[in-house]
Formats: sequence, C-alpha cells, structure tokens
Amino acid sequence: MLKINKYAAIDIGSNAVRLLISNIIEQDNELVVFKKNSLVRVPIRLGADVFINGEISEYNKKRMLDTMMAFSLLIKSHGVARYKACATSAMREASNSEALSKDIFETTGIKIDIIDGEEEAAIIAATDLNTFIDPNKTYLYVDVGGGSTEFSIIHNGEKIKSKSFKIGTVRLLNDIVKNETWQELESWIKENTKDYYKIELIGSGGNINKIFKISGKDLGKPLTYFYLTSYYKMLQSYSYEERITRLNLNQDRADVIIPATRIYLSAMKWSGAKDIYVPKIGLSDGIIKSMYYETIPSVKV
Repeated sequence: MLKINKYAAIDIGSNAVRLLISNIIEQDNELVVFKKNSLVRVPIRLGADVFINGEISEYNKKRMLDTMMAFSLLIKSHGVARYKACATSAMREASNSEALSKDIFETTGIKIDIIDGEEEAAIIAATDLNTFIDPNKTYLYVDVGGGSTEFSIIHNGEKIKSKSFKIGTVRLLNDIVKNETWQELESWIKENTKDYYKIELIGSGGNINKIFKISGKDLGKPLTYFYLTSYYKMLQSYSYEERITRLNLNQDRADVIIPATRIYLSAMKWSGAKDIYVPKIGLSDGIIKSMYYETIPSVKV
C-alpha cells in the first residue's frame, strides 16, 4: 500500500531563509523515499544586521513577517502534514529575536525554534549521507552558513565528532572573524583528522552547490583541491559587479561565494583532503528526516 505525506522544513539562516517541502513516500516492504517537492529561497541577510548591530533591523523584521506569511500560505496550499522552523546563527545572537519570533507566531502561526550550533550540526548530520559516502572511508563534513560553519568527522559511516564555529560568509564579509577563531578551527581539524590515513571532504551549503553546478561534474563525482583553488583565484580576479554580469551569479551570491570557498579550501588544506564531494544536502533535508524519525519535535498542521 502506498502512502504519501508532505513535510515542510523552514531554515532561517544568516544569509537567506528557505522553505523546503518534501514528499514522504512509504510503501509496504520498501525503504521510505524522501522526494523534494518545492524549494523557495528568500535572500534576507539577517547576519548583516545582527553581527554588526546586535539586532534585526525594522526593514528585515518586516521582510521576515512577509516571508513567513507567504511560507504559511504555501504550507497550507501544499497540504503539508507537519513542519519545523529552525533559526540558526543570526537569530541566536539577535537581541530582538524572541520578540520577532513572537510577532511571527501571532501573525502567521509559524512557530520558530532557535537552535544552537551543536543541535544544528546534529540535524545536518541526520541527512541520509549513507547514499553518498563510502562506509570504508573517513570524511570531514563541512556545512558553510552565513554566521557559522558546522564540521563533523565521519568514519566508517558513523559520526565521530562535530563542532560549530562562528566562521561564516556574512561574518567574513564584514571582517568580524578573529584570527583566534581561525586558529581554533585549524587546531580542531588537525587534531581530529591526524589519526586517519586519508580524509575526503563533504561540502554542503548554497555556495558549494553553485560551484559544483558550474563545474558540470556528474553527481557523485568530487571537485578537486586544484579545481577549487583555481576557481577561487578566478572569482577574486572579478569585481562584485562582474561576478553578477559576467559570471551570472545572483547579487546575494556574488559576494559570499568568495569567503565560502575560502572556508572549504582551508578545511581541505588542514585535513589534507584532495577531493570534496557535494551531495546537495543541508539543514532543511536534515529537518525533514529528523521530523520523520521523530528525533526532533515538529508541529502538526
């Protein structure tokens, strides 16, 4: 017997807000299938407010209310059974995040959970990586966001350790990442990868997904350290305007793609990884799977 439910995940990041609606397909004696139905991304850069001024601006508060109202209507029109809305680094640090979350709930009915870095890393790690990884290999999983980056060591198919660092694309754009934080990250990566013979990277986040798409590589094939280094140098040779007009990048991607690439390259250098795999998964996918397996609470629509 075939049974299909729709679940929705809302990811409120530091660079953008996303709504992912997925079909959960269950069939007798078959593995459950998670199929993406719809993805909406709105480029609200909350981090640009919060990491500099400590709070979300009136302009972006209004945009958030409008976006959450739109997401609420989409959830209803799609016939979603359950949803979960998670807010990460920018909302964690905003002095007015609780007041904004309350306004959003009263106006739209959307309940927002502000999660810490460790919970974010755990939800991301809940994605179905088994379809992308070799259980006999060791990986450093790197999920780059606007406000923070989550790192996980995966050995023989199991997550060994994970940690969140306040190194993100929006923070780097605004030059507010301290050298000590970079040094702490370097030490963590080297310490936690030194005992493994060979490490490969798994990268997630909108920027590495874009780079992978541009590369023309087949899904499942890695990008090399050499390719990523060459692409990084090429990006730096263009102005912000040229990255939009000549490289055809969206305006909210054309600036953050450079610091994002720097984070991935740093992780590859410090771990000794020669390749980076890009399975195109992230927090939203992890939320969907965590809801289904009931490892996190969710809201019934």
